Amino acid sequence: MKMTSVMKAFVVAGTLSLAGQGMLMPVHAETSRWPAAKANQWYGEQRWLVGANFLPTDAINQFEMWQADTFNPTEIDKEFGYAEGIGMNTMRIFLHDQLWAQDPEGFKKRVNIVLDLAAKHHIKPMLVLFDSCWDPNPKLGPQHPPIPGVHNSGWVQSPGTAGLLDEAGWPKYESYVKGIVGAFAKDERILAWDVWNEPDNQGGGNYNQLDEQTKTAQVAKLLPQVFAWVRTQDPVQPLTSGVWHNDDWSPNGHLNAVERVQIDQSDVISFHSYDWPERLEQRIKSLQPYGRPLLMTEYMARGNGSTFDSALPMARKYNVAAINWGFVLGKSQTNMPWDSWEKPYTKSQPTLWFHDIFYPDGKPYRQAEVEQIKAMTTEAAKAFKKK
Repeated sequence: MKMTSVMKAFVVAGTLSLAGQGMLMPVHAETSRWPAAKANQWYGEQRWLVGANFLPTDAINQFEMWQADTFNPTEIDKEFGYAEGIGMNTMRIFLHDQLWAQDPEGFKKRVNIVLDLAAKHHIKPMLVLFDSCWDPNPKLGPQHPPIPGVHNSGWVQSPGTAGLLDEAGWPKYESYVKGIVGAFAKDERILAWDVWNEPDNQGGGNYNQLDEQTKTAQVAKLLPQVFAWVRTQDPVQPLTSGVWHNDDWSPNGHLNAVERVQIDQSDVISFHSYDWPERLEQRIKSLQPYGRPLLMTEYMARGNGSTFDSALPMARKYNVAAINWGFVLGKSQTNMPWDSWEKPYTKSQPTLWFHDIFYPDGKPYRQAEVEQIKAMTTEAAKAFKKK
């Protein structure tokens, strides 16, 4: 049935009300997953994408970055300057559903400020809507101080365990997704929407986490809805959710229910790899048959064999975006390795930083690394201009 102008006036919150007839009919967005050709055209219009997962040095988690009392645009501006100085052109930045519930208008204003600061430094961020890692009981307000010697000791999941289990409460996530994406759906300052970080990650740390089977089942129900909610806003930016574990992501691989949604619904394919270069190359080759742009949205864990000098050339070789975890040393303490949850580094700092590139004052952890990043991004920018 073709929608008349009168009918359009009654389209509210995904339903069509036929006035006087007492009927509600579902309205489906006309948007859908981008064809591969559109995704590849979009990717061809980008410079080689190199950046970091971003959390300012003075924030322990998403709440401290964004809440009005602790939001620090001066610090964010300074750190974006460090990124621009080595040729980075994107940042992956995490949002949170409770920030929207707390103060939607204020949250939008602060996102807009960060986007302005990023644009000032020629950076197009990827925004992450949900995340399944670390603390499963997120609470707004003042956050606890870092646990001494422990990696990412304050990071919070979105939604938490209670929200994920309460299916009757999922409409609040629909409101969040449509509200925040709708506000910026046509905003060219944003690179892409990462709808859910490591959705089937059980959580990690020393927290009381959901069992793996339950979490995977709940996420497998909610994740397709999140993709659909984003698409109702018809964003000009592509959507993605990165696969991150298991052995084979190829079309013939044994993908679980969540991974299948991630691959089938993503406009551009993203993935995580904290592996040695040989394994990284296998990962890339397993995803190439999908015929879509590849974005490595997490990598670089020095003690795990994933380093700039091995991963960046591999990413460049295969034209894969490269967004490492960790940028400026700070309250997240991600210079500590993952095993610090079992044995905190309280007596001495690890000699080898696990993640992160800079000290808070802008001094590089390793000068050779920033020189390599700058050299490779400069070469890539020159090649792009010649296209």
